[in-house]
Formats: sequence, structure tokens, C-alpha cells
Amino acid sequence: MSDIIHLLPDSVANQIAAGEVIQRPASVIKELVENAIDADAQNIHVLVTDAGKTCIQIIDDGKGMSETDARLSFERHATSKIREAADLFALRTMGFRGEALASIAAVAQVELKTRLESEELGTKLVIAGSKVESQEAVSCSKGSNFSVKNLFFNVPARRKFLKANSTELSNILAEFERIALVHPEVAFSLYSNDSELFNLPVSPLRQRILAIFGKKLNQQLLNIEVNTTMVKISGYIAKPETARKKGAHQYFFVNGRYMRHPYFHKAVMEAYEQLIPVVEQVSYFIYFEVDPANIDVNIHPTKTEIKCENEQAIWQILSASVKESLGKFSAIPSIDFDTEDMPDIPAFEQNLPPAPPKIHYNSDFNPFKVSSGGSGGGSYSRPKVEWEGLYGGLTKASKMNEPQQEPEMDWENSPFEEEPMVAEEKTISAVSAASSTFSSASSTLYANESVIEKGNLHLQFKGRFILTSVKSGLMLIDQHRAHVRILFDQYLSNIRQQQGVSQQVLFPEIVEFTAAEAAVLPSLLEDLCFVGFDLSNLGNDNYAINGLPAGIENLDPVNLVKDIVDRAIETGCAVHEKICEAIALSLAKAAAIRPGKSLSLEEMDHLIASLFSCSDSNLTPDGKTIISMLTDEELERRFKC
Repeated sequence: MSDIIHLLPDSVANQIAAGEVIQRPASVIKELVENAIDADAQNIHVLVTDAGKTCIQIIDDGKGMSETDARLSFERHATSKIREAADLFALRTMGFRGEALASIAAVAQVELKTRLESEELGTKLVIAGSKVESQEAVSCSKGSNFSVKNLFFNVPARRKFLKANSTELSNILAEFERIALVHPEVAFSLYSNDSELFNLPVSPLRQRILAIFGKKLNQQLLNIEVNTTMVKISGYIAKPETARKKGAHQYFFVNGRYMRHPYFHKAVMEAYEQLIPVVEQVSYFIYFEVDPANIDVNIHPTKTEIKCENEQAIWQILSASVKESLGKFSAIPSIDFDTEDMPDIPAFEQNLPPAPPKIHYNSDFNPFKVSSGGSGGGSYSRPKVEWEGLYGGLTKASKMNEPQQEPEMDWENSPFEEEPMVAEEKTISAVSAASSTFSSASSTLYANESVIEKGNLHLQFKGRFILTSVKSGLMLIDQHRAHVRILFDQYLSNIRQQQGVSQQVLFPEIVEFTAAEAAVLPSLLEDLCFVGFDLSNLGNDNYAINGLPAGIENLDPVNLVKDIVDRAIETGCAVHEKICEAIALSLAKAAAIRPGKSLSLEEMDHLIASLFSCSDSNLTPDGKTIISMLTDEELERRFKC
């Protein structure tokens, strides 16, 4: 039998490895910018075209590379960060695996221009699909200039599954923000299709945060600072009143590296446990400095999952530091005692001699003085009683007891004819045609009373559930979820038919977006307009809300629009239908009736009728149960004992 084991070519192996390291255009930017930071660059420029699908250019003024290093850097497992396995536990740089450049060159067309400060000429290297096409000496500036074109040009399946430009640009901005937040000593700039999105000069950490996420955040940040032998924690947390359901900026950094850590996130949120609702989140920017020997960053190729040796102890330190900061800056509400009717108790002074109590009395008081209106010996005067007013209602009562003439009714225009006449056919056959109109009207009147007695009455339970009797048993309906389903279908229909009704506001609201939110918003504007929103661009990522969909005028328009954009970012909507559904769901959840609201019988009837006219009355758009049934068999089973 012939041998079946063979070695993969380097190009194929690099393409396979690229699937883990280079997942999207944002991954390319992350790896190249981190390399620029490791090269001690002070100014880094990022230029993207078509959200990185066409071109990604990273320019830095770092150390640069020699001709040999430039060629060798694209080989697999080529790195300057480590020499042996023990170095993995002493890393303080960003990249270290030696797979980034090799993976990028395997799935894209790469052009590199680099020069050392001590050299007069630099090196130009062109690689496409792991194949070196040219290498020559050129004149260029100090540092490195990477140009990555046509990402995944030789892997059509990978390129096909890239998201829309707005979604990919949002991912790029997210990676860019993570790096810029942890390196305020480096100047960054980001351009998308020749449009400047970020221009971040060298600044303190707080100013860097405000430059990225807006100046409104300045009044919301509280400083945290704790230094122990195990860990040093610094950064900022937001005030409890700024909590929101979506769009909170939550960042953890350890030794200058961004990380996701649900365990530490729980420690932060536990400090806010009694201050904010369970479903809401707060922003935080927390930086850890730990001995590299006590953490492991080599868990995932993206290097965002980090394992700490003393997680429980760090958890306690983090939770205590957040609570201390909230208490120090009076973010926790204090107990406000009622001092309005409190007696004024003077402070005790021991040195003063005791003084006799003072008696206050009215010297002009005479108990035997006769008042001006009386004739007796006292000041009491009998109140005057209006006896005539007591008998004023007897005349009205006597008139009510008199027989009154019945008013003539216009039966031709009677409202009863619009109601369903249950017994009209039997009445016409039993009496003459002259009295048929009166008989049918009177019989209809009594028929309505019987329908109310025998019909399905609805009962509201605890302001949340509607109970109604059906043929198979007892039906329980969640009124909030039912209204979400109804409004979702209405808003989605308005978007599809482009028939949304807009209600203009008297004073436009100004909403400020971050760069990541502003990148997604243009793809949503058309659908928002179809729903009923009227937004106008004011420049600098600011928009004016001039109109709102009819029926939601009582909601906060700024938070509503931000929630819609945040939901679109989280879901990564790339298909037009998905974007429409995300907008409709956000509006429905915001405008639906809140749990605890009392409903009348007519409102419950209308809600149930509208629910059963929906395409899917059992589940909400996000898959939550609306209707629960308690069958007759279950009820009988409960009362057998």
C-alpha cells in the first residue's frame, strides 16, 4: 500500500492558519497596529477603503526593518518577541506568535515599505498569496508602511461571508478604539474612504477617553485607584445614573492588552447591585497591571481571553475598589431624614450658669370681657344657621316624583340598528309590520345584556397578565409581550410599505454618536425614515431629531435612537430585512405598554383581538412566550384531592 501522509505546502498551511488569526479586516488592523506599537511608533495612521475589503494601509514612524528582517518577517513562526517557551510567561509586548504577517500575506496582496533610521534607503517588498513577487530598494520615510489589498482574494468562500461595509467598519472602529484607549502616549488617526474618523493626539488617559466617546462622558466618570503587591488597578467607572440597557462602554485591559473577562465584569456589576436595575449596564474603563508570570495570554489566537492565577483575590480587590470609588464620590444616595418639623435643640454649654425658666403670658387677657357680638358674660357666640337652605332640596325631590312624558325616539336613526339584532327575525314573524321596529329595538337591548353575561370576560392579574376563558381551558396572556408583537408587525409593515407617519417635534433633540455608531447610522437612515423618524446631519457625528413616529412622543428620542443603533451593531445586521426587523423590534419594545399598567375591558378586548390577527401570536419577535394555556384537564387534576 502506498503512503498517504504528506506535508502541506507552506501557502496552504498559512491559509489554514489565517482562518484563526485573520477573521475579518479588523483583525488585519489589530495585528499591524500592535506591531507598530511594539516598534516604538509615536504616530500611527490607519487608512481603509471599502471597510478594508479593497485596501488597508498602516503607516508608522517606528524602528523599521532591515532588508533581511523585512523578507523574513513574512515567514511562518518568525518573531522578534520570544526565543524559548519560557519567554511566553514574561511577555510585555503585543504580538508574539509570529503568524500575523504570514497569515495576512497568504490571503491578500501585501506591499511593504520600510526603512531603518540609520539607513538611507529602505526596502520595498511585494507579496501575494504567500508568493514573493518583487523585492527592491526604495527611498521612503523611517518606519513601516503596510498596504494590504484585496483581502481574501484567493479564498472566495471567506470573502463571500464578509458582512456589509457598515458592519465591517464598525468592527474596525472597535479594534481601533481598544488599542487607542490603552496607548494615550501614541498619536492615532483613522481615515475611511478619504474621510477622517479619528484624529487622536497624545493626551492623558481621561482626555483620550473623551476624544473617542464624546465630551458628555466627562461628567459621568469616577476615578478608581488601588495598588497592592498582587495587582495595580486604575481607570474610571461611570456614575449609577448613567446606566443604560444597551451601548455601555465596558473595557478591561491587563498589561496594555484588551481582554474579555466575565468573572471580573461580575465583580464590577455587583458593586452597582442596589443602585441600578438588573437589566442595565454601566460604562467602565479599568486597567490592570499584573506580573506577566501570573497571567496566560496564549489561550486564543485573538489574545483577548486571559487567564489569571489569583482570580478570586483580584475579584475581591476589584469589587472593593469600585465600591470605595462610588462611596468616595457620593455616587451612592445617602439617607435623607425629614427635618421639617424637628424641634431645635440647642447645644449644651456647661460653663453657663443655670437660668430660671421664663413664663410668657398675655397681660391684656380678661376672661370676663364681653365680646362685641354677644350679650352674656363670656365670649362665646352662637353660630347663625341658614334654615332655609336645609329645605331647598325638597322642591326638586317633589318634581322628580311627578310623572314625566317619555321623549319621542327617532328609530330610523337609532344607534341600535347598527348593532347586531339577535331576535329581529323572530319578532318580525310574530307581530305586525307597524310595531316591528320598536320590538326589534327592545329585543336587541335585552339581547346585549345576555351577551355580556354569557360572553368571555377578561381579568387582569397583577397588572401584567390577562386571563380569559377559552374552549379548552384558561388562557394567560402577557400584556407587555403581546403589545410588543402587535407593534412589531405594525412597524415592520410600515417599513416595508414605506408608510410611516412622522410627528414633528417642537424643539429638535440633538443626539451625539460615537465614531462606531456614526459608521452604522447611514445604513439605517432610510429605514428610520420609513418608520417615521426625521433625522438631519449636523456634522461631527451629531444628528438632529426633527420628527418621531406617531404614538411614541412620550419616549426619550435620544435614548431610543441610540438603542436602535446599538442593537444594529450588536446583531451585525448585513441584510436589509434584518436591519428592518432590528429597528421595528427596538421601537416595539420602547413603545409597548409597561408591566403594571391597568387596562379597561375594552382595551383588553382590543389587545387580544389585535394579537390573534398577528402572523405569530404565541411568540415575541425575539422568541419569548406570549400565551400560556391551563387546560381543563390540568384544572380538574388540581382539584381531585
